[in-house]
Amino acid sequence: MRYRAILLSALLVVSMVGTAAAPAAAQSAEGEAYAGTHVEFDQQSNAVADYAVDGNVIVENVTMQSAGEARSQTGIGVETSVGAALAADIVGATIGSRSQTDASVTLGFESGGEMQTHDTQRGVVQFQATDGNQVVAVNVSSNADAQAESDERVVVTKDDGSQGAFIVVGEGSVAVDDNGDVTAEVYEDSQLVYRQYNDERSENDEEAEQMIQNGTATAEVYVQQSAESGGETAVEAIEYGNDTSVEVASTAENEINMTVERTRSQGKVVLTSVSEAAFENAEDLTVTVDGEAAAQADSYSAVEQSATEGDQPRYYVAQSSSAEATVDVAIGIDHFSARNVQLSSQDDATPTEDGSTATESESTETQSPDDSSQGDGAGFGALAALAALASSLIAARHR
Repeated sequence: MRYRAILLSALLVVSMVGTAAAPAAAQSAEGEAYAGTHVEFDQQSNAVADYAVDGNVIVENVTMQSAGEARSQTGIGVETSVGAALAADIVGATIGSRSQTDASVTLGFESGGEMQTHDTQRGVVQFQATDGNQVVAVNVSSNADAQAESDERVVVTKDDGSQGAFIVVGEGSVAVDDNGDVTAEVYEDSQLVYRQYNDERSENDEEAEQMIQNGTATAEVYVQQSAESGGETAVEAIEYGNDTSVEVASTAENEINMTVERTRSQGKVVLTSVSEAAFENAEDLTVTVDGEAAAQADSYSAVEQSATEGDQPRYYVAQSSSAEATVDVAIGIDHFSARNVQLSSQDDATPTEDGSTATESESTETQSPDDSSQGDGAGFGALAALAALASSLIAARHR
């Protein structure tokens, strides 16, 4: 009886170890829901449903399909824009893959499209045409109104006054159909981007959207306080241009260091959104590029001009809405390839020659979630218990 009790206990612990050690990605299944700090949605076999930002449902259903198949389904000829089709008539392609990081989820559609959602204050979503032209069909929330501002931008306004915008980046078009839903066709290597705001869009928001749309702003970085990691600073980088990459090298109290790299030398703009909860004195930020202080501009247009004309790095700080409690910083970088950019609080950091800061706060290198140096990970306690039970079995056998 003693052996049986110990054996049953061992089997129970083995079961616990298997459950605790299973990574989140391996538990993916049809109908799986995602719930991050800001973003929530339900994944279905060929669609994403009830996409919400901070509990506010924006999209009831969104699908992707190849342009050729969408035309066949709706009976629209090649000479007619797919935007004229009803979103409800387009049957989405099957979702064939899913990958997940701390703050983003990427879904791959078998038609050759990809949906990447970022768990940020603005719930940014990118619908990318990775293989051939793709159609995105969006059924917006029943208490929202969609209006086309142009062939490249559609604004969605909810009853509570909050707004969001669909933006075509690259080649393509977006339109509102007869049912008030959104249909877009994006060409290969182009994308449809959605950004959500807690209030009505400001002029600064519109200018930022325009820079994303025309390819001037090729990356965006969000610095926010993460509820999942005990209030630690979380960083999410979004890349809008295929030739731009952003790597956050380190973060510390009131300081962030990142490397922005492009394969082309032409200057571009990097947008950043800094949470006041994560960055003290966020409105007093200063920016250095390769250790040299960037000039402070008085508008987004001045930052855009400095990037496109390549005179010198400039940055502009804009207070966001009180509901978001964030500060938006546009950084115009005059030329590339790799540039080291630092954001720091004016009171806590002094730029040095190598771009670091003379501050008493210690930088924390960003680590992969599966870094072996993290010690007690998922299942560690259960493994220890299993080892103890194995010792008990051996001891019992020798009694």
